[in-house]
Amino acid sequence: MNTPDIRALSREELDALVNDLGEKPYRARQLWDWLWRKGAHGWEEMTDLPKAFRERLAGAGLLLPITLAEEQRSEDGTVKCAFRTHDGHVVEGVLIPTPTRLTACISCQVGCSLTCSFCATGKLKRVRNLTAAEIVDQVVLIDRLARKYYEQGLTNIVYMGMGEPLLNYAEVLRSAERISAEDGLGMSPRRLTVSTAGIAKMIRRLADDDAKFNLALSLHAANDAKRGRIMPINEQNDLATLKDALRYYTRTSGKPVTFEYVLLRGFNDGLDDARELVKYASDVHAKVNLIEYNPTGDGEFGRTDAKDAEAFQRFLEEKGVTARIRRSRGRDIDAACGQLANKNKVLGNAEG
Repeated sequence: MNTPDIRALSREELDALVNDLGEKPYRARQLWDWLWRKGAHGWEEMTDLPKAFRERLAGAGLLLPITLAEEQRSEDGTVKCAFRTHDGHVVEGVLIPTPTRLTACISCQVGCSLTCSFCATGKLKRVRNLTAAEIVDQVVLIDRLARKYYEQGLTNIVYMGMGEPLLNYAEVLRSAERISAEDGLGMSPRRLTVSTAGIAKMIRRLADDDAKFNLALSLHAANDAKRGRIMPINEQNDLATLKDALRYYTRTSGKPVTFEYVLLRGFNDGLDDARELVKYASDVHAKVNLIEYNPTGDGEFGRTDAKDAEAFQRFLEEKGVTARIRRSRGRDIDAACGQLANKNKVLGNAEG
């Protein structure tokens, strides 16, 4: 019986498959190398494997890569990618260049189920989780674009595209392991950041599972009334519950947490909001990334004026909370934070 995707097999399972096909153990090592280190997306690419072996592999399992369906380049050099899955869905990823970094922003689900009101992705229905292999494929393909346009590979990866990573827990962790493994892409896990809207029990599980990557929490308001209005997930994971989970995470893992905080004009960008954020961030020793709001087309929110954003940041810093303003990139091609909504030519309109 065919496996859904040969890359869903563990190393031990792959060894057993190669043995069953009558090949020597070193062929399994070669195959594993093609699948996870070299990023082969077709049997024909595996040129040092005998043709007869490749034909038997094609009969024993499926290789289901994603493909780059479309790319758009922003005026600031950002590249937005539309990736097509083997079953016809489209997800987006972004290459974000800065003077010191080349970052891939990748997706973990087709669509999203969280319906955060300031995020375009939240207006799409969740269709399915991506596999670990499909997540790694995004990194491989964006890395190729980085080398094409900037003549160097990726320096950082953020799971901040479409979907909620902790609702695709097992595949996200396996993808991070494959990205950072020596027999995978070989990136340091310190270069990986997973961003969650806040699922307390899964944050605790990250600590118990000794996840090596960095953790970011999409906070956006430090009181339950405001956070609940823009993030329905707050009903099941209120700020007190999240605080307990974050304290457990930092205590167990020894790693800090970063809060992502989108500034929404007249909603969460006043000094009272800043005071609440100072207290909450201080309680878990978190640093804060202040994010410029990017319009999603519904007109519900506006962007905080630059001087007000700087005053907000200054207040946090004066109270001992490390904070920086993360400038939006790729806004002209709907590639900035909160704008990924599959407005691609390959689809014609938003999926879902």
